[in-house]
Amino acid sequence: MHMQREGGLTAALAVGISDRFMFGLSYGASKLIGDDEPIPYPRPEVIFKYRIVDESMVFPGIAIGIDTQGFGNYNEADSLQRYDIKGYGAYLAASKNWRTPLGNLGAHLGANQNFTETTDGDEDINLFAGFDLEFNPEFSFLAEYNAALNQNSMTAESIALSRGGYLNAGLRWSLFQNFHIELHFKNLLFDDEKVSYFNRELKVNYIEYF
Repeated sequence: MHMQREGGLTAALAVGISDRFMFGLSYGASKLIGDDEPIPYPRPEVIFKYRIVDESMVFPGIAIGIDTQGFGNYNEADSLQRYDIKGYGAYLAASKNWRTPLGNLGAHLGANQNFTETTDGDEDINLFAGFDLEFNPEFSFLAEYNAALNQNSMTAESIALSRGGYLNAGLRWSLFQNFHIELHFKNLLFDDEKVSYFNRELKVNYIEYF
């Protein structure tokens, strides 16, 4: 479950049917929490992920996938017909982990192309990167950067147009092995001519093994 600005809520369920392949669905609504009328997303979004190369001491793990779930509100009334921040669509990602005196350090790099939110005419290939660092077995620091190369033509007034991509950071609290709570600080490079604040969001993850 991902709780976001203006009472939005997105829920996703994904199942790994092997050590390499995972699939699932996500769905949500804007203004679901609060006293405004909820605005459902136009469709369920899909999740597919397959790890094609295992991580080794030298080389990163590599995965391909599809994730059409965008971030923020869906601007259905706007001519762009898209989420505030586009979903990844089809992507290729590489990840490498190292042990540090504090805990695990993970670095991630990828490229994606969104094929469902193209009404704005911007179908460029996008780049993204991130890292996570464990302070101890319970707390981790997260950071990611989305270059937003495929959303240069934003016009919706509600979108906080970023200067040079989206920088996000967060903290993860792992209460138990299967249950994690994350506090996100989104769009830290916000355009102060449009907004005077960054987004704060809450995410709850539950993972079960069978």
